[in-house]
Amino acid sequence: MYDVLIIGAGAVGCAAAMELAKFRLSVCVVDKESDVCEGTTKANSAIAHAGFDAEPGTLKAKLNVRGSKMMPELAEKLDFAYKQNGAMVLCFDEADKPKLDILKDRAVKNGVDKVSIISGDEARKIEPSLSDDVCAALLAETSAIICPFEMTLAFAENAYSNGTEFKLSTEVTGIDKQGDIFIVSTSGGNIEAKVVINAAGVYADKIHAMVCSSPLGITARRGEYLLMDKAAGNIVSHTVFQLPTKMGKGILVTPTVHGNLLAGPTAEDINDKENLATTKGGLDQIKAKGALSVKNIPFGKVITSFTGLRAVGDTGDFIIGHSDVKGFIDAAGIESPGLTSAPAIGEYLRDLTGELIALEKKENLIETRKGIAHFAQLSAQQQNELIKQNASYGKIVCRCETITEGEILDAINRPLGATTLDGVKRRTRAGMGRCQAGFCSPTTMALIADKLGIKIEDVRKNGIADRRQDDE
Repeated sequence: MYDVLIIGAGAVGCAAAMELAKFRLSVCVVDKESDVCEGTTKANSAIAHAGFDAEPGTLKAKLNVRGSKMMPELAEKLDFAYKQNGAMVLCFDEADKPKLDILKDRAVKNGVDKVSIISGDEARKIEPSLSDDVCAALLAETSAIICPFEMTLAFAENAYSNGTEFKLSTEVTGIDKQGDIFIVSTSGGNIEAKVVINAAGVYADKIHAMVCSSPLGITARRGEYLLMDKAAGNIVSHTVFQLPTKMGKGILVTPTVHGNLLAGPTAEDINDKENLATTKGGLDQIKAKGALSVKNIPFGKVITSFTGLRAVGDTGDFIIGHSDVKGFIDAAGIESPGLTSAPAIGEYLRDLTGELIALEKKENLIETRKGIAHFAQLSAQQQNELIKQNASYGKIVCRCETITEGEILDAINRPLGATTLDGVKRRTRAGMGRCQAGFCSPTTMALIADKLGIKIEDVRKNGIADRRQDDE
């Protein structure tokens, strides 16, 4: 029996868990995947949006701006990568300049600071690689880039440290309301809870339908991306958007917090919520539209392509609130700017839960979290000191990203530790470089197998992996 069961261990579910873990509640997070951050959160643009795009008065606008303002302090306290690099929305036609005024007006109404409209020449002075066709741009100085993996893992680890339970590799198959209690059937047995929060991403409609008679529609919108090598990472310093359409913010070009260059996404509504395929047409579209914004993008330096699915609700806004069944709360349709909004959505879900259960502040709350030491970012003196303390930091496993054995062992051994190659990759970046895990995978697999007490042939790229039973 739990006070609160959260279905979904993405950015929203983990943010809600972190907020609820501040109170005297028994909280459990359940997810069908073997790790947190396995759905929409693992494949997106990694942008902390300033908040100029959302329609004033919507939840998207309110929670985007609140989440954006929360992000710097959270990044400091919970030790995840965040960089306020600013963003530009480009205009290529004089006739479209009034659309920039509309965005600026939205920014003012939404409470976004430091937004201005600049000329094409002013934009190129800031970003020399911008197209000669840019005639004006909206400059949003508070826009930022983050690492979505690190952020979500930070939320999850902090929640875990404050008593939240996580049941991964556990799929919800049914929900039955009996009196004031929900009986949630899962692949790992029944779970009872007083309150259920539905943060199941593209499957939020399926979870909703297990309980509620009211309709909730979710469409999976596929977005393809191209990721380029760090040698291309300085082409632009700002996140560069094109004027948005009804399908989203268009093709963006942005640096990442780790020094790469990212271009995308496409936007295609699909029926198959497991379809993460990239397509030639989609990748060609990224190249063609990206070139409209930035000159000479070095697409020859692409090191990987990937696809993410966004959960698009049928209301045009986030669908967050009490359902028609008391105790069941939806957090659905969390498309862009969902990643930015996640910490604010966590607060919002906390308050909604407080309308159902008394919230009593917990004593001895753990408010900070220390992430994995990134060896390559340390000074030579710090590196030498770390090696003296633990010799495993003197063994390079991933040459492309300079990731050490010590970092990989930390990723496996820490709270909610990695059990798969992708789990290690998201926590350390081992396998994210030029060779895309071609060199480091065998050593990483051996480390996982040894620490989890499984055969090396049972180590998986992703999916279910048996965790060791002891606490070593």
